[in-house]
Amino acid sequence: MDEQRLAWLALNLALWDNLRLLNKVLARFRIPRAVFEAPEADLLELGLDGERAKRLRSRGLLDAARKEFDRMAKKRYSFLTLEDSEYPVCLREIFDPPCVLYYAGRPEALEGPGVAIVGTRKPSPYGKAVAGRLSEDLASRGVVIVSGLALGIDAIAHWGALKEGRTIAVLGSGVANSYPRQNRKLMEKIADRGTVVSEFPLDTEPFAQNFPRRNRIISGLAAAVIVVEAAERSGSLITAKFGLEQNREIMAVPGNVTSDVSRGANALIQAGAKLVQGWEDVAEELGSPLRESLLAQREGETRPLPLLTDQEAALVGLLKTDALVHIDELLERGGFSVSEALALLLSLEIKGLVARSPGQYYQRRM
Repeated sequence: MDEQRLAWLALNLALWDNLRLLNKVLARFRIPRAVFEAPEADLLELGLDGERAKRLRSRGLLDAARKEFDRMAKKRYSFLTLEDSEYPVCLREIFDPPCVLYYAGRPEALEGPGVAIVGTRKPSPYGKAVAGRLSEDLASRGVVIVSGLALGIDAIAHWGALKEGRTIAVLGSGVANSYPRQNRKLMEKIADRGTVVSEFPLDTEPFAQNFPRRNRIISGLAAAVIVVEAAERSGSLITAKFGLEQNREIMAVPGNVTSDVSRGANALIQAGAKLVQGWEDVAEELGSPLRESLLAQREGETRPLPLLTDQEAALVGLLKTDALVHIDELLERGGFSVSEALALLLSLEIKGLVARSPGQYYQRRM
């Protein structure tokens, strides 16, 4: 274990819960070794309390860092520091980059190019459809989708990206303490195909104050931030705010003006955010040569559609992309028997044209 990398890990263990103080210490001493060797009086001058100052100068801190490293090795996790050449360039450029970035999965996903897709934890059927299609379309063209592993739009964006490409999940907890629990399987899938990252020590709990910090990393790893459905006071808008401060492109999907979950996204558009209707709108705002590379894939592009029987085509025509339709409505309008409708819907699910939701509701994929 390289002693300098171990020192970075130790510094993060000591000060991870106070980003302002951590940045202040690094601005003064530049490298962790210098912090550990500094007189206690110098540390106190920077605003550290006596207990923190003593811990930074104790041998026990390096021992704790070795134990953390050993645990990472057993779980096949790793980490990057600000001194590592593999540290993401776009993240290094933000005002307060994490000094240590824990990760599980494939670090090459951190090379980008990345686009963040974030939004409400309680999306409408319309929001689900748009987020899933947008992430899938971008990921299939080589864009890495960045999001926060939260329920709702975040999870849908990750799943959409995994169909055709790569994604990065940024946690508000430690990598060994995945949150929320409902997305544990999703986290495992992302670690297999993309990357799960966190600036917090392995077992860190998902404290509320961690998530705004997490959001600056989401935007920091992306060239653009897209908001799909967000209330007026939303963590997604915090991500957009960080993105604006980091000189990222800010975009939003327009939503129903009567819907509370669309107010935040619509307000961003009113304030000048790029209105997004499809992946091409995103590509047009990205820098060269990425913009040209993506848009070149648009010309002459056709997606083969699965062959449908007449009954399947009729049933698809009764479904909507922006709303759920109950099976009773399909039976009434289509004249199908229950067994016929269920068989047709199962076939359409297998062909990727229909999504099923709890309560026997169905939705046409875009």
